Amino acid sequence: MTLTMYVDGDRWRAHQRGLLAEFPGLVPVAKGNGYGFGNRRLAEEAARLGSPLLAVGTADEAAAMADAFPGDLLVLTPYRAGEPEVELPADRVVRTVAHPEALAALPAGARVVVECMTSMRRHGIRIGDLAELPVGHLKVEGFALHLPLDRPDGSDPVDEVTGWVRALEAAGLPTGTAYLSHLAAKDVQRLAERHPDTEFRSRIGTRLWLGDVGALSSRATVLDVTPIGRGERYGYRQHKAPSAGHLLVVAGGTAHGVGLEAPKYVNGILPRAKGLARAGLATMNRTLSPYTWQGKQLWFAEPPHMQVSILFLPGELKAPAVGDELSLTIRHTTTHFDQVVER
Repeated sequence: MTLTMYVDGDRWRAHQRGLLAEFPGLVPVAKGNGYGFGNRRLAEEAARLGSPLLAVGTADEAAAMADAFPGDLLVLTPYRAGEPEVELPADRVVRTVAHPEALAALPAGARVVVECMTSMRRHGIRIGDLAELPVGHLKVEGFALHLPLDRPDGSDPVDEVTGWVRALEAAGLPTGTAYLSHLAAKDVQRLAERHPDTEFRSRIGTRLWLGDVGALSSRATVLDVTPIGRGERYGYRQHKAPSAGHLLVVAGGTAHGVGLEAPKYVNGILPRAKGLARAGLATMNRTLSPYTWQGKQLWFAEPPHMQVSILFLPGELKAPAVGDELSLTIRHTTTHFDQVVER
């Protein structure tokens, strides 16, 4: 019983090498569910790429990957004064810090990156705090800017970063290294030309590991096939079948992330109309699944179970055999695969 991600290894790694050439000094990111691959596998891949630094989400993730990655580990979640202690290789871990009180609470000699408050408005040191930051006892290894994906006001991200470089210089803080998120390669190049004494390093996860969708495919094993007639009842809620066909029990349920969807930002008339249509169908207990068979996207027969889903296959389609695999389109950052198979 497996939900499997298949990987074209040569193509996948060729994409990574291309991105490394596009973003000199790129810092790979491995966090959360490891973008579907698992964090330890990505840590090993980052080592294979020759990266001296790996960015991880939390201190717990850094501890879990310390033996899988031989280089330094940059923890992206800002350190919080009084947070529970995690056993970490202190000489290899760099903590992100976004508040003055957190800087003051860190032990002498701790390696830190100072997170700056950008137009994201998420967290970070503010410009007004720069002059009196308590960093004398720390090893400040750079600053970080997490930038928004979209800029509907037409503002220039390069100008925003430049403003911070100048503010840091004015405060006497080191500007030798800047860690950036969500900046295009052309904008990184513009920054390098404006500030030749600063090394701009892009932290990239999604585009590095999932950027070539053609290198990845997801499939689910068919576990059972049951013929059903029109009007016959099935499932936990004993709904009636809308027509004759088959019920397919396939690998993949809520424990894998199937049927769970993160909120999306919707922009434009057509996406909104589609969203309303899906919501209307859901009120009638009709929800499209991410599974396809013979090129047709199938409906959930009922909401996914914990480890399997039950799908309705219309009678006009030939049923798969037990052990066959169905394709599915699923969000890798919310999916836990049973196995990752490289081909």
